[in-house]
Amino acid sequence: MSEGRFAENIVHFTRLLRAAGLRRGPGAMLDAVRAVATVGVTRRDDLYWALHSVLVTRHDEHELFDQAFHLFWRDPKLLDRAMALLLPSTEGMQDEADARARRLMEALHGTPPPAELEGAETEERVDARLTMSAEEQLRRQDFEAMSLAEQAAAKAAMARLVLPLRERPTRRLVANPRGRRVDFRASLRRQAAGAGALIPLLRRAPARRPPPLVVLADISGSMASYSRLLLHFLHALANDRERVHVFLFGTRLTNITRELKDRDVDAALDRVGSRVQDWAGGTRIGATLHAFNRHWSRRVLGQGAVVLLVTDGLDRDAGEGLAFEIDRLHRSCRRLIWLNPLLRYDGFAPKSMGVRAMIDHVDEFRPVHNLAALSDLVRALGSDQPAAPKYNPRRWRDLNHGRS
Repeated sequence: MSEGRFAENIVHFTRLLRAAGLRRGPGAMLDAVRAVATVGVTRRDDLYWALHSVLVTRHDEHELFDQAFHLFWRDPKLLDRAMALLLPSTEGMQDEADARARRLMEALHGTPPPAELEGAETEERVDARLTMSAEEQLRRQDFEAMSLAEQAAAKAAMARLVLPLRERPTRRLVANPRGRRVDFRASLRRQAAGAGALIPLLRRAPARRPPPLVVLADISGSMASYSRLLLHFLHALANDRERVHVFLFGTRLTNITRELKDRDVDAALDRVGSRVQDWAGGTRIGATLHAFNRHWSRRVLGQGAVVLLVTDGLDRDAGEGLAFEIDRLHRSCRRLIWLNPLLRYDGFAPKSMGVRAMIDHVDEFRPVHNLAALSDLVRALGSDQPAAPKYNPRRWRDLNHGRS
């Protein structure tokens, strides 16, 4: 194979990685070509590690690169295995490895176009019904089981969601003719300006504005497939309204509020990826909440802040120190909402130590595994309604303390 042809294949391979979810731009393509030219291609392992050294920047990207490499450069065993993963599954839920392989195959071979319907009016009516069914299916589709096309549609839908937090009165007073407090200084200035013998009584009232929104999102291995998609929703929030603060945590706490302010979602997420170092690792919820309470609580939790805690509650430290820190967080904000993807299961129960330590100190439980759950969250925050009875915190507290 000629050098130019080989370089072209490296470019196509880099595009495959990007289509499968590994964000690499033109600079990475050029670096990959230079790396292969420097190392040489006398052995397959040399090609593998030359591309790996350039295109893989985080530990959690290794598995995706490994599968993509063997699929693109034609390892028959792995290709057959990936094709088998595309067959209909008898189980109701695919794991993350199956979904990743499916996205790789879509990126490699493309999604076949739908068959064209011709002729009768009856066929057109059937097609319209199928379109509506697909939209509803996308709303109910679990983020973890989405294909590449479904993920793209879900990201576009998240960007259109608007979070209308109810306005709350603040300590700052503004001019208001119906206010209860008289603004004596403004009244005297009006009278001194020649308003007549009578002093006009100007009034003030507390200004109203939406409360701060603080998001603490878990990016550990068990939450990776959800947190990456939710970042698109958080990016839309950070650019749509003021006073939105976003923190990511796994084994450490990282403030990404400034990175999400970039209007370009791809550039913003690239900056987030380069800053956060503990993607898809373990979870130390108690330690990270301690860091938040100590360094950030007083800065961002003023004026009746609403806190969204996005985690499945699986703690590497078995809940050590978590009860104290979650209680302190709950006392510092007006409303603490726990978003847990495990609530999509009807049989979910507070069995892990982390979950048991948290359930006594939250105001609401809500699932966060699909677009329908996000839409329900948006409506609940806008109307300030309590959680649905199925996820009522009192029910879980009773289970935690052994009461029926």
